[in-house]
Amino acid sequence: MARTGYTLPVFAVAATKAAIAHLQNADSPSTVTLDLLPESAEIPIEQVARLTPQTALGITRSDPGDNLDLTRNTPIWAMVELQTAGAERLILKAGDGLGRSLEGEPAIYNYAKRLFDANILPLIPEGQTASITIVLPEGKQLADRTSNAAFGIVEGLSLLGTSGISKPFSAEDHLADLRQILCTKAAQSNHLVFCIGSNGLAVADRLGIPADRIVQTGNWVGAMLVEAGLQGVKAALLLGYQGKLIKLAGGIFNTSSHLADAKLEIIASAIVRQCGDLALAQAVLQAKTADAAYQLILAQNQVTPIFHALVHQISHNAARYVQKYADVDLGIATVLFDRQGQIIAGTIAHPEEFDRWRL
Repeated sequence: MARTGYTLPVFAVAATKAAIAHLQNADSPSTVTLDLLPESAEIPIEQVARLTPQTALGITRSDPGDNLDLTRNTPIWAMVELQTAGAERLILKAGDGLGRSLEGEPAIYNYAKRLFDANILPLIPEGQTASITIVLPEGKQLADRTSNAAFGIVEGLSLLGTSGISKPFSAEDHLADLRQILCTKAAQSNHLVFCIGSNGLAVADRLGIPADRIVQTGNWVGAMLVEAGLQGVKAALLLGYQGKLIKLAGGIFNTSSHLADAKLEIIASAIVRQCGDLALAQAVLQAKTADAAYQLILAQNQVTPIFHALVHQISHNAARYVQKYADVDLGIATVLFDRQGQIIAGTIAHPEEFDRWRL
């Protein structure tokens, strides 16, 4: 039977908890218990050491279970310094190997922050602040094997995810699990945000979308939208990297490149329809990636008309797909972002329109 494991944020919080325990009573715990919101877990601790009277280092090691995960066995360090209380009781910093956004913010996202708040805040003594620096000694090397830098996360890995549990799935199991999560969230809200690709989570987090509104689709965008319609969801926001989500504009509702990959043809068709630039369309067809195609369009100042048309085509096709297979009307908005996570086009015209997905 396949073995489950835990995501990177869990190990970062576990190392932090062990370091605080060592500072407070000189304990060197071999395990710590964490609240994973809502599950709980016992996480092994590899080592704890005091560096100064007010600073300790906790070390644990990533265990994603039987998933194919490049972070397997990578060490996670948490250096904790207790200081006189300042404006914040808990400060999170990116040490070596933990990524940063292009604006310099630590790549520590909403679920990870909630884990720190739930597990670490209650342990900080009155009148003190815990300054926590997360270090991933192998993070920079491992990040070179991911697309983090292309999505605006530099110098390391991210503490990203919506759950602490890392489950190994077959394709069928994965889709069943995603559907179950969708059903749970649909019972709580009839406005949901569908993230296509893991980097969509970072964009959703930056937009202030609550975790209980976010649904990951994997490659099964069509199946998940139909399920949403059957579950009574009234409106869905599709949020994804343009090179992935663009496939829906061509009627492709499973975005796996192993099944169909016509994104360059879809973009080229939009160029011909919107601006009639055959030379640009030909250049796009010869591009190696969707990002290279986007850069060609950007250089010609044609992003707005072309991608405006594409987001509306995506929403239109998706609504028709749900109507065909679920026989319900589902309002669908679409937002595309580039490799740096910057929004390039959307059927949502104004920032305040995102409020319907936040509230």
